[in-house]
Amino acid sequence: MSRYPLLDSVAAPQQIHHFSLVQMEQLAQEVRDFIIASVSETGGHFSSNLGTVELTVGLMHHFDFLVDRIVWDVGHQAYPFKILTGRKDRFSTLRKHNGLSGFLKREESPYDHFGAGHASTSISAALGMAKARDLTGQDYACVAVIGDGSMTAGMAFEGLNQAGFLETRKFMVILNDNDMSINPNVGSLQGYLNQMISGQYYNRWRDRIEHAIKTIPVASVSRRLAKAAKWSEESFKRIAVPGLLFEDLGFRYIGPVNGHDVAAVLRALREAKERMAEGPVLLHVQTQKGHGYDPAVKDPLKWHGVTAFDRESGEIIKPAPDPAKPAPPSYTAVFGNTLTELARRDEKIVGITAAMLDGTGLNLFQKAHPARCFDVGIAEQHAVTFAAGLACQGLRPVAAIYSTFLQRGFDQVLHDVCLQNLPVTFAMDRGGIVGADGPTHHGLYDLAYLRCMPNLILMAPKDENELRRMLFTAIYSNRPAALRYPRGNALGVPLEDPVTALPIGKGELLREGRDLLLVAVGTLVASATALAERLAGEGLDCAVINARFIKPLDEQLIGQWARHTRAVVALEEGCAPGGFTGAIAEFLADQGIARPLLRCAVPDHIVHHGDHARLLDEEGLSPRALYDRVKAFAAELRP
Repeated sequence: MSRYPLLDSVAAPQQIHHFSLVQMEQLAQEVRDFIIASVSETGGHFSSNLGTVELTVGLMHHFDFLVDRIVWDVGHQAYPFKILTGRKDRFSTLRKHNGLSGFLKREESPYDHFGAGHASTSISAALGMAKARDLTGQDYACVAVIGDGSMTAGMAFEGLNQAGFLETRKFMVILNDNDMSINPNVGSLQGYLNQMISGQYYNRWRDRIEHAIKTIPVASVSRRLAKAAKWSEESFKRIAVPGLLFEDLGFRYIGPVNGHDVAAVLRALREAKERMAEGPVLLHVQTQKGHGYDPAVKDPLKWHGVTAFDRESGEIIKPAPDPAKPAPPSYTAVFGNTLTELARRDEKIVGITAAMLDGTGLNLFQKAHPARCFDVGIAEQHAVTFAAGLACQGLRPVAAIYSTFLQRGFDQVLHDVCLQNLPVTFAMDRGGIVGADGPTHHGLYDLAYLRCMPNLILMAPKDENELRRMLFTAIYSNRPAALRYPRGNALGVPLEDPVTALPIGKGELLREGRDLLLVAVGTLVASATALAERLAGEGLDCAVINARFIKPLDEQLIGQWARHTRAVVALEEGCAPGGFTGAIAEFLADQGIARPLLRCAVPDHIVHHGDHARLLDEEGLSPRALYDRVKAFAAELRP
């Protein structure tokens, strides 16, 4: 007998239109059970998805998303949506190579109307769809589901502002309010939403006031009395719900609603759907991250994204440690500990992150220096300019932001930091290919988009000790500086203490050679060294340089050895257009060093999700692939 009889019977989500309340409650429970069972085997985003089950079932009952449009913010709230839109049988492939994406992808399903990996885009995208509908004479509804901290970003309010101004009909924003992004939500907006909860009676009283005003005969009241009545309504709004921000922005506010009560969700969606004919609606739904699975409820941060786990015990399944070979620390932990250590000696050092305290290692810094640690929420643009303001007043800010998310602050890095030559340090975690999270999260573009920045020092360490030295160098360079490092464990090299600075713009010659020059940066330095040793056994003599600095390049060292060898191989775990290998090509051309050049980098295409080692191999950057490429390149050189 099936564990999911009702869920298994759903061949298409349109069937849910005809389900009774009892059936929808059963369906919600089966979807939740299926997520728990499936993610316990595959890993993935977990607690956020458990919070959106009833909301998703309710949406499927009231809307047909082959016709209507839905945009899920971020995408890691949308596993229930994926399951109910024909992808249940493929869920075992979640986040695996050539399997289902962990986020929304337009090419994956006709129900995925907008791809989403970064936060706070849903309102703007859904509004664009609504206006395209109006301009083309169509008549579908547009729904944006935002939450998990995404409402803290300025872009969300830019979308709300325009939607209210345009009085957009058949347009709804659903605020999935679970008090969390990855870390707990921060900022005054969260306090505002909490105040709304105490004003639940507002909707009921607002309707009564409106009805009373409308029953006054127009001919019997003066203009002054009508104005006074309207003033009374507005005053009551602000007593009942402080500020009533969303209504002031032009939205009809409904809620807050218990997002785990299917009947309440259905009633609220029915009202919202009726109100959408008049103008934009904001439905405020309260959910609980991890709802229905006690370990995730107790620790939603730990269970935000998980590897495989035992669903009965709630224990994360980890490989048994080898007592003879303990695992080295992660690059993230090395960064967090080093920053904490440096801040003990220097009270001017402050840490900044955008809703990623644990993900960036700043949780370690926060415990030791809480007054100097700032979590600004999902607001990377603000984080960068906030850091610039701190630097203006003599502090030494370190903004710890994932490589992929710093892209959101590109303009601020240029205008607010680099053009003013302010000493802000950017610590970019998850540089390179990140694996299962896929194209929206790969840190492949940072070296390219930062290399063009004036005044900026740009670095990538070959190991954890070099990471420590680069962080020290960046903080005390008195210039804008950025260092990028990968996800996962470091190499296990000894750490110098005390940490010392690196000479800016100076690389490191690791091996001399006369045939090829291998010049690498970051994660591929170790690969280049191992490759040189292997090729030496086959009679090919390779010099190896750890460039350390993408900008400024060590032109003297690289130029010397490029002239000394017959050809050059440049290696990076980043995009080829504009990246480190591009910098090497430009330097050789500018200096008139006529040497054949092999650029080993990620080509100009999208890298999908999958196992990190397999993706490296596909991009020609694994040890095996590099050996084949360099061996073939060397074979084509003239004697």
